[in-house]
Amino acid sequence: MTGFGNAVVEYQNKKFTVEIKSLNSKQLDLSSRVPTGFKAIELDMRNIIASHLERGKVEMCLYVETTSADASVQLNIPALESHKKQIEEASSQLGIAVPEDWYSVLMRFPDAIHSETPAEINDQERAAVLQAVEAAAQKLMEYRAAEGEKLREFFTERINRISELLDEVPRYENERLVKIRTRIEEGLASIPKVDYDKGRLEQEMIFYIEKLDINEEKQRLRQHLDYFMETLLAGGSQGKKLGFISQEMGREINTMGSKSNHAEMQILVVKMKDELEQIKEQVLNVM
Repeated sequence: MTGFGNAVVEYQNKKFTVEIKSLNSKQLDLSSRVPTGFKAIELDMRNIIASHLERGKVEMCLYVETTSADASVQLNIPALESHKKQIEEASSQLGIAVPEDWYSVLMRFPDAIHSETPAEINDQERAAVLQAVEAAAQKLMEYRAAEGEKLREFFTERINRISELLDEVPRYENERLVKIRTRIEEGLASIPKVDYDKGRLEQEMIFYIEKLDINEEKQRLRQHLDYFMETLLAGGSQGKKLGFISQEMGREINTMGSKSNHAEMQILVVKMKDELEQIKEQVLNVM
């Protein structure tokens, strides 16, 4: 959901620049900065952005520049003269030095600049600003689309890697069960003068091995991998759904790890977890 878009539209002697940037967020969090004279259309600007974006921490800024040389903005000389006279009188009465740089002092007063710009914008200026907002939002979406294609490739690689690791699990399953059975039998043999019912032992071992069976986990994980890819390619706003699917994938991988009782199989599980964590981090960037 990260992205940036900007657009410039000029109307008569004014240039309107709109910049929109977005970061990750679970819902739409939109803030805006616009000049005072344009507050009346701020809601319209926000509505345009909201029509394009569903999630993200979004910041929109509007900059207005005067492009003509003659301008409606000029120094308020009478006010500057008044401020200078008062500062000189205060300097004399308080016994402090007058400023060396008069311009830097006088230009700090809020009435130092006089503007003849109307307090309210007209319909043509309003249309120009909203046009800039729409264009900036479109560029932001194009930026996001390009980032989305990179994410699609990233997710595909990670899912394929988990699938490959899952394909390696059966290599160790028979060996794992043999080791478990051998370990139990050797443990019983190490106990002196112990007598046990071999038929009952077989039943208990079958029950124990069934508890460690991971066929269901493998099957469900495979289904989650396929569903993740189907959802990824379906289009639309799928970020939350992909997040839910990745959580389910994590449950199956964790259960396989807790049942594995085999060093090599646990290494595969750790590698799956690593791939899955990368997926979870990037899912936050998906709308």
